[in-house]
Parts: sequence; C-alpha cells; structure tokens
Amino acid sequence: MPERAPAMPNVSRQERAPTHAPDWRRVAALVQASRALDDIEESRLLPERKVLYQFSARGHELAQILLGLQLTDAHDGVGSYYRSRPLMLALGVSLEEAAAGPLARSGSFSGGRDIGVVFNLPGRGGATVLPACGGVGTQYTPAAGWAQAIRYRHEVLGDAAYARSIAVVLGGDASTATNGFWSALNIATTLQLPLLFLIEDNAFGISVPSHLQTPGGNIAANLRSFGGLILMDGDGSDPRAAATLTAEAVARVRAERAPLLLRLSVPRLSGHSGQDTQAYKSAQTLSDERARDPLRRLHEYLVPAAMPEPEWARLEQEARRAVEEAVASALARPAPDPRELTRHVFSASATASSVTATAAPQEQGGLLPEGFVFAPSSAAATPQGPRINMLTAIRRTLDVELTLNPRMLVFGEDVGPKGGVHGATLGLQDKYGAQRVFDTSLSEEGIIGRAVGMALAGLLPVAEIQFRKYADPAAEQLNDCGTLRWRTRNRFAAPIVVRMPGGFFKCGDPWHSQTNEVAWVHGVGWLVAVPANAEDAVGLLRAALRGNDPVIFFEHRAMLDGASARRPYPGDAFVLPFGQARTVRSGAELTVVTWGAMVERCEQAAERSHVDAEVLDLRTLSPWDREAVRASVEKTHRCLIVHEDNLSAGFGAEIAATLAQESFFSLEAPLERLAMPDIPSPHSPVLLEAAVPGVAQITQAIQRLASL
Repeated sequence: MPERAPAMPNVSRQERAPTHAPDWRRVAALVQASRALDDIEESRLLPERKVLYQFSARGHELAQILLGLQLTDAHDGVGSYYRSRPLMLALGVSLEEAAAGPLARSGSFSGGRDIGVVFNLPGRGGATVLPACGGVGTQYTPAAGWAQAIRYRHEVLGDAAYARSIAVVLGGDASTATNGFWSALNIATTLQLPLLFLIEDNAFGISVPSHLQTPGGNIAANLRSFGGLILMDGDGSDPRAAATLTAEAVARVRAERAPLLLRLSVPRLSGHSGQDTQAYKSAQTLSDERARDPLRRLHEYLVPAAMPEPEWARLEQEARRAVEEAVASALARPAPDPRELTRHVFSASATASSVTATAAPQEQGGLLPEGFVFAPSSAAATPQGPRINMLTAIRRTLDVELTLNPRMLVFGEDVGPKGGVHGATLGLQDKYGAQRVFDTSLSEEGIIGRAVGMALAGLLPVAEIQFRKYADPAAEQLNDCGTLRWRTRNRFAAPIVVRMPGGFFKCGDPWHSQTNEVAWVHGVGWLVAVPANAEDAVGLLRAALRGNDPVIFFEHRAMLDGASARRPYPGDAFVLPFGQARTVRSGAELTVVTWGAMVERCEQAAERSHVDAEVLDLRTLSPWDREAVRASVEKTHRCLIVHEDNLSAGFGAEIAATLAQESFFSLEAPLERLAMPDIPSPHSPVLLEAAVPGVAQITQAIQRLASL
C-alpha cells in the first residue's frame, strides 16, 4: 500500500502550519511539479497511449496548493474532483503515486480500477481525501456528511480532537448546476456546518460557458442573498489574492464553525481532457487565459522580490527532474493483476459466488477500522412476549441498537417528531435527541451522500428513503457507495444502512408501490434484505447494523402491519446472517422460490394446491442462498419462481438462469416464473389485484407445473 510521502520540498506534515505568509519557495516547487506532471502526460504519455485519460490541472494549481498546505488538522476531510492533483501534492502525496494513478499501475489510488485522477487518500494522521467519483457534483454531499460527522464527534461523542476540524470540497463552476451542489449547500447552511466550498471558476464546463451554468456566470454573486453562508470571491491566479483569500477562508471556517463559499476565477490552460482541442474557444479567449497563467504570475510575484531568477530556475529544474524520476518509477511498477479483479467487492462478513470477499477490514470508513466492538450477537432467536408486527419489530431494533451504539444515527425525511411516514421511528427522537435522530431536507441525493460522508468519518448512518421510487434521485450516490470499496482497493468503505419501504399496500400506484429490488442486486457492492416477517426483520436489520457493508433493507408496506408477518420479538442479540433462505413449507413434488410479500401468498397457494410443494423464502437477494434453492430443486425436480417485481429482468430470471446452468439435469419440467406484467404498479385495487400474483393465480401455476 503506498504511503503518504513528503511533498516537494522534503518537509514533514508538522511544518505545514497555515500562515498568511506562505512558504513561497515550497509553493513554487509544488506548482512547478504539478505543471511538469501535466506537461509530460500531455506531450509524451498520452500520445504513447500510456495514459488513457488525461485531465490537466494547468491554471488551477496555485489556489489548490495554497489551500492544501493549510489543511493540517488530523480530521480535516476533503472532497475532490478530477482536476485536484495539485491539492493532492500539497497534502503529501508522492510524485510517484501521483504519476502512477493515470498510468493505471499497481499500488496507485485505485490500482488501475478507476481513472487515475479519481483520487482518494486515507487520513493516516493528516487530512482525509474522500474517495472521489467520476460524476460531476458527486463530491459535495459526502463532504457535507463529513462536516456533520465532525460536529457529531465533537459535540455528541465529546472528542476534543475535532474542535477545529473542517470539511472542504472543491468543484468547478459547471458543478454548481448539479443536484449535489445545491443539496450540500442546503445541508451546510441550514445546519451551519464547518464546510468550505472552493469553486474554481475557469468559465467553461467542457465547452459550455459558465453563464449557461449559473446566471451571469458567477455563483458567488448569485448567492449573496443565500442565508447562513459566508461568501468570498477573487482571482485564483493572483498569488497575493489567492494566498490571502484561502488563508482567510480556512481560518474563518475553523473559527466560526459555519459554511463558506470561496469562488476563485482561474484559467483553464488545457482542454477539459487530453482529447479536447478547445476549438470552441476564440483566439482572444485563449490569449487572455495564457496571460492569466498562475505560474507566470507567480514568477512575476516572487522574482526578484522573494528570490533571484537563478533560484527560480533551480526550482524548475529540480521539479522537472523529480517528476521525470517519479514517472520512470511509476512506469516500472507492474500492471494490475487480473487475478485480483473480483477482490474487495464485499467485506469478509459477506460474499457472493462471483466475487471474492476481503479478508482484512478497510483502512478507513465505518466502525471496524477504529476498533469499535459490537455487543454480543446470537444466531438463535429467544422469542419473548406477544406477537408484534414488523413495524414494531423494526422500531424496537433501531431503539436497542441506538442504545448500544453511540455512533449510530437515524435520519431521513419526517423521521423526527413525526416518527416517519410509516411510524418506524416514532418516539426515537424524543429518547435520543435531535442530533442522533433527525429530519433532513427533501433531497434523497443529500440523504444518501451525507450518509456516505458520515460513514467515511467513522459513524454508522441509518438513512430512510420513504418509498422505493424516491430512491431514484439518489441512484448515483447509491451506486457510487456500493463500488467504493472495490474502487479504492479496500482503502475505504462506507457501510451505511438504507431503509427503503415499498411494494403494494391496500392499493398501488407508480410512485409509492414500486419494488424493483433487482436494481440494487445489480448494484455492485450492496447487500439486499427483503424480510417477510417480524422475526426475520429483527435479525436481518441487526445484522446490517452490525455489519461492514452497505445494505438496502427493503421493508414491504403490506408486511409492516400484516397479520401473517407478526412474530414474537426474538431478543436483543438475535442476528440473522445474510444469504440463508428459510424453508416455509417442506415438500417433495415442486419448489416455490419467493420473497417479500409473495411469501404469504405462496404459502397459502401451496396449501390449497393439493401438491406437495416446498416453499422457500430467500430473505436476502444479495447474497442469495443458491445452495438451498439448488438442493430443493434437485429434490423436487420442478421450480416455480414468484415475485412482485416486473417479469422481464426481474430477479427471478437470475434464479432461473442459475438453475438452468447448474441443475439442468435434475429438472423434469420447464422452469417457470410468475410475476407482475411489465407495467408500473396500478392504483385501482381492481387493477392491482389483476397485476400482482394472487393466491389463485399461484395455485393454478403450482398445479399446472406439477402436472407436467
């Protein structure tokens, strides 16, 4: 694993204390090194196809380096983007590691799994660079989550080491048009979080001018009436102005514990990426940008006032030589090992057939890296008291785990005083306070992105998405969270739990009754639970809350108060491992595989069919218990798969394909699926009953298949 190496020149982290008078020689050396890296990549490595994606930071270097040198707190967190390599150098990343990323060499940021400028850096006693993503604007809400975690760890957990920590997030001017930016801005200002937004305005989003991203092309000007936000604006290519503004911005956020947006105008001296010729820019625009080159202006500012010309030339030569050596060392590293391709999708506590679990815990993110020890667990249920509905079981499990785990937080829209639109969090805010159980703004992007940042900061976020369909605006953050461990080669993980009600109830509709759980099974890195009764809900939810992977916990609306789902509470220690199907009903003639609300209907249908049918409740879809399914089918020789989701590309198709491949010669009849037609869930109860597989329909399917 690459270590954080001293940046040029060779100084320790302790010597990087922020001052209003920067170490200009060091700044100059870092700017020269960044420029040399870009030049070698653009002129040599990209044409040679040794670098496949090149994103230059030309013109952005000075402001980033001045900012990075001031992020000296051990718990500072930084959200970066693809043009943030100068910042990484200022934070102590070695030149070799900076070069190895774009070369897709082993041991780099992702080891060739991601684009080389999609950065990450575990804290290791210094600032943490949160794992970046390729999507524009995705860096903002995780940074807001880190900022909220700073406050929580300081004020609730009483950790004085976080008293002056801040979160910083960098983005270009075009990113201010994204959902992520506005969601993070709303979170930071309404909660008054210590979050510094640095907007590097180079006036273009690839080829689109900034006035088409925000009115007038200046986000700071447009936010002057935005409440609760400190605004600063200036020239990021002017050394004196950039130094003063970045120092003041960091100092104010550290002292005032409030959000600040600093917009710095900078020139983009290369194309958006290596393939971009900038033909859309006029000759005058290109000339004006070259005139604002921060390296040129830094030279004019420092020579001869702060250093003689020969010293500047020496710094330039040393930087070039150091970069050439770093590139040579990076090229000498081996290419990634294809045998490692499927490693680090899940932690050691979860696995699936096509991937390899990770033996060691991640370096950062979640509770395990900091040595948190969960309360004792038991795989044996100890039923107590009367039968309770699933909703009560979920609420009680959240209550118990909140008591046992001070790092756990529960949040989402309406989960506070209202107790959730379904009632799952009723009374929890009164008991644990508004810093642990709290309402959020109406932004699913913000809910999930915030959760990711909190998890990276060592907390356990439990987010509620009110209905499955409402998760769609958060799809990018959900997908990025799932791949995070794999993308960073187990440097980071974000074990969050997302509670997500859905499915039909007394009626349906296209907005509140969707299931589509298969989307998250296909989402890399997610565990997916679909409990069908209160006991399983307790065991699976507790397993999720004590696990080390992100989990989608699907709560079927019809089961929350359904009579068939009621069970006695199984005890405060009960944990049900993922990937273990339940045999609802034993049989020898036919296997019915199902999950969620269809379990009750399949059990009733099997009883009415007069067929000796075995009914399996999968309970979890990622991972799913293929061994139990195969064993049952190889015993009964027939299989019917029933689910509520649409037929085409539903999870039943995966089960059928697996059985066709692995148990084909045990089958005595075709595999059959019974599911909802390829339509949204209809609202009318009459239409809903016709759309969702019912007991009569399932009974007929069992009888028909058994007769073949």
